[in-house]
Parts: sequence; C-alpha cells; structure tokens
Amino acid sequence: MAQTQPVIPLYSGPIPASKASKVQEVVDKQANGSIRIAQVIQPTLTVYKPAKANGTAIIICPGGGYARLAIDHEGYDVAKRLNEMGVTAFVLKYRLPNDQSQVDKSIAPLLDAQQAIRMVRQRATEFGINAARVGLMGFSAGGHLASTAGTHFAKPAGATNDNTSVRPDFLMLLYPVISFSDTLMHAGSRANLIGEKPSAGQIRLYSNELQVSAQTPPTFLVHAADDQTVKVQNSLAFYEACLHHQVPAEMHLYPQGGHGFGMLNKTTKDNWTDRLQNWLDAGGWLR
Repeated sequence: MAQTQPVIPLYSGPIPASKASKVQEVVDKQANGSIRIAQVIQPTLTVYKPAKANGTAIIICPGGGYARLAIDHEGYDVAKRLNEMGVTAFVLKYRLPNDQSQVDKSIAPLLDAQQAIRMVRQRATEFGINAARVGLMGFSAGGHLASTAGTHFAKPAGATNDNTSVRPDFLMLLYPVISFSDTLMHAGSRANLIGEKPSAGQIRLYSNELQVSAQTPPTFLVHAADDQTVKVQNSLAFYEACLHHQVPAEMHLYPQGGHGFGMLNKTTKDNWTDRLQNWLDAGGWLR
C-alpha cells in the first residue's frame, strides 16, 4: 500500500541550531527494500491515525547510531502496529548530528524530539489525542534520544519562550543506547553526538542512567542479552536507576535476538509488541 500519511514540518520558521551548508538529505533504499535516511536537514513528523483512536499518542524515534535513520522497520512499520492498538503514531525524522549544518550538533536531535512533543500537544485537538497522553518511543540510538528527552526535560534545549511541557508521559526504549560511559557506550553513537574526544562532563550529561529522577516517566524496556552492538547492560542500568528513584518500569529481556530486530525477534515466538500492548493497557493508555 502506498504511503499516504501526512508529513508535517517540525518547524514553521527557521530551524533552530542550524546553519547554511551544502549538506543534503540522503535516502538510501537497501537491496532488501528497507529505507535508510541520512543527513536530515528538514525534520518532520509522519502522522499515522488509527481507525478508532483512543486518545493516546506515541512519537517514534528510529535508530541508526546517530548516523542514519532506519525509518521503516523502526518507524513506519511500528506506527502501523500502534494504530492497531488505537494509538495515534508519529514517526519523527530527526536531525542527525552534523557539524557542517548545525551550530551545536550535540543538541540538534534533542531539539527536534522536544519540538515534536510540543507540536503534538499543541495540536492535540486536531490530531484527536489527549495532550496528557503523549509517549516517546526509541530504538537503539533513537532510544538514546528518547531517554534523553525523558530525563532532560526540566530545562528544554535551546532558547524558547514556549512553556508547553516537553516531558513525555511515558517512555518505551527498545535495545536502547543509554550510557556514554567507556564500558557501556556504543562508540559510534557517542562519537557522532558529542565528538571523538568528549569531556567527562558531556559523557556524564548524556549517560542517561545518571540523569534519571523521580520525575522520569514510567518506562518500558526491551533488549536481547546477546546484543553485540549495544550491550544489554544499557537497559539494565536504566532499569536500576528507575528502581532507585521509584519510577515504574517494566523490562523484557530475551536471551537471543541480537541488535536491531525491530518488531520481530525471530529467535522467539513471543512478540514484544504484545507485551507493550499489555503494559500500555495496564497504564491506562489504551482506554
């Protein structure tokens, strides 16, 4: 089926923290038909409306190591599954860190995630959703972005006069990059976001297990123990931080599955999206 979902620019005016450059967006269609997007200049939200909406919205941040976006199997496909649950889904095409096109590459993705939350809340009536039921979901490096937005909301990134809350109401983190510590980091994600030689302060700031507080939203986590790309200890560290701060958290760990399995972990008959549906239902977000 051809994609006819509306695509909305994230910003109506100048894009914050951007600068003039010759960088152009790259769309790469892989041999297997999957789509990868790199060098995003114009961030957007693609809107997926369910047949019968229940008022909950989820913004999806695809992964790709902060170098590209796996926008179909960690974006569009997931949105369709959320629609089956009655959730209105938004796939976020966020800017990837780029020194040529951005004034400060370390905040560009977060600016976009926070703007997405603002926009969905501000246009809640138009989208048919409840502004107090806006969740954020992220895969891999998109999980780092989602966990950053879920822990760095008290003082929004950049300069803004908008007082719309940028705190997600709940978080869903799938095989997420969480920590930038030397022992747990995904090296590519860290280097792409904060450089090859980041300061200790920047490493700590973006190690989101260290940024969890009692105000962190309820969190749902999925990871495979044999993930060789992003260590399962990333999810464990975030879960433990949630426990410490009494943040409600549910975690599903599979012994196998590797990294980047999207919605389908082929090593098990269990489907994590069913576990997610149960969690959302238990949290009151599906009724």
